[in-house]
Order: sequence, then C-alpha cells, then structure tokens
Amino acid sequence: MKLDIAPDAQGKVRDIYDLGDKLLLVATDRISAFDYVLKSEIPLKGQVLTRLSCFWFKLLDGVVENHLISADVKDLPERFAPYADYLEGRFMLVKKAQMFPIECIVRGYLAGSGLKEYQQRGTVCGISLPGGLVNSSQLPAPIFTPSTKAELGDHDENISFERAAQIIGAEDAEALRDLSIRVYTKARDHAAERGVIIADTKFEFGVLDGTIILADEVLTPDSSRFWAAATYKEGIEQPSFDKQFVRDWLLDHWDRNGEPPALPDDIVQKTSEKYVQAYEMITGEKF
Repeated sequence: MKLDIAPDAQGKVRDIYDLGDKLLLVATDRISAFDYVLKSEIPLKGQVLTRLSCFWFKLLDGVVENHLISADVKDLPERFAPYADYLEGRFMLVKKAQMFPIECIVRGYLAGSGLKEYQQRGTVCGISLPGGLVNSSQLPAPIFTPSTKAELGDHDENISFERAAQIIGAEDAEALRDLSIRVYTKARDHAAERGVIIADTKFEFGVLDGTIILADEVLTPDSSRFWAAATYKEGIEQPSFDKQFVRDWLLDHWDRNGEPPALPDDIVQKTSEKYVQAYEMITGEKF
C-alpha cells in the first residue's frame, strides 16, 4: 500500500514529512533529468537510494557525522506504521539540520559539464587543469566544484570557490571543501576495491549543534557518476550505472523542448537493473 499521507514538502524524488524534532524522508521511485521529473517511475529506485545511503553513512562514520537516526520500520511514527511494507527500505528518520545553500560537488575524473569547460578553456569551474586531458581522464587530485542549490524547476549553477565563500562565509566554505574531498576520497577508495570508479559526486551538508554533518542522500546513482573499473578506458564515454543512462536516452529521443517523453519499458527496466547493480557492486550484498 503506497503512502497516502500528504508530505509537508516534496523534492524531485523525495517526500518529506516534518515530525517536529526530526524529519521522515521517503525516497519514491520518481526519477528526474534535466530539471524535469519524468512521467516514468523506476522500480526499486527508492530502496536503492535509501539502502545505499545508509551503507555509506555507516562506512563514513569517523570521517563525518550524519543526520541518520533510523531506517528501521519499528521506529516509524504510529501514523506511518500501516504503510510499513511500502516504506521498508525507502525511508530514513533524520535529524533536522540547518542546511547550507550550496551543493558540494567533488570531481575525480573529467566528464559531463567539466569536460566541456575544459575543452573550451582548460579549466573546470574556473580551476586550471594540466593540458592533455581527455574525456574520462583521472584528474591529478580531486577538485571541489560547488554549485548553487536551485529551487524545484530551476537549474543548479556551477560557482567558483570564491563565490561559495561569499554565500556561506570563507570559514565554512573551506570546511566544506576539505570535508567533501575527505569523504569522496574515503568512498572512492572503498569503491575501487569493489571494481567501481566514482567519477564525481554531490554532497549536501548542514549544521547541527555547531557541527557540520552530512545530510540528504549520499553517493547514490542519482547523485554520482559510477563507472565499472573493468571496462574503463580513457578518451571515450564510459558505460555507467547511474542516472546518466536515462539522460543519454533522452538526448537521443528528445530535443529538450517541452516536456520530456515517457521512458520505454525496456529503458525503465534497464535503469532499475543498473541501480541495483550499483548497490550490489559497492556493498558486496545481494539486493
């Protein structure tokens, strides 16, 4: 039985319930691309995002504190208990934090918008990089490339570190940069042992009782670019198991005018399989 309690707030893929001193985050099977929520849903996607986030929160314990209280159905508030079967594996009870109004992106490889900028100017988000890099090249070291956090329907915008410092203050900007790269490095090294390359990823942080904590989802196929190490080859587009698969299909079948089309059944199924594959490879557990 799907949840029929209206959320207090809604993101592109999450429904958010305000429980007073904490939040209930429910990951739906909705998928977004190019700032649109698509008509098609992806089976199992909500569970993958939640269970993978919980895995990373545990692995990153000691590197950064996080907002997770529980993902156990026995801890659901009473009015949500009748929906336990639907909610199991797709919800998190989390602490409330004062969220920073920027997204913390770390790039370890050259791809996406970073590749386009590098090809034009030799930089990524204004950061100068060595010459001779090509599509999917590993960067000499991970770089911190923040973006604005757009309202639903608007576009996130890449910003410089200096601009981030203007928005949130220099001390917090430096803290987020250092923490983001430490978290990425820890996750990158774990994933590498499992045959997965984390090309780039997006973090969101907040402040709770004076401490910066990791919040929202973390290191999922929605927020990261995952490549298989076994097939990685510099200079070409990499087969991925993340949302890029859907973006690529849309770019081949939609001119970016008007609403995007519904995804065909086979693309929906393959996307679901890719999300599950990411979970299983990274965690070493059967989904």
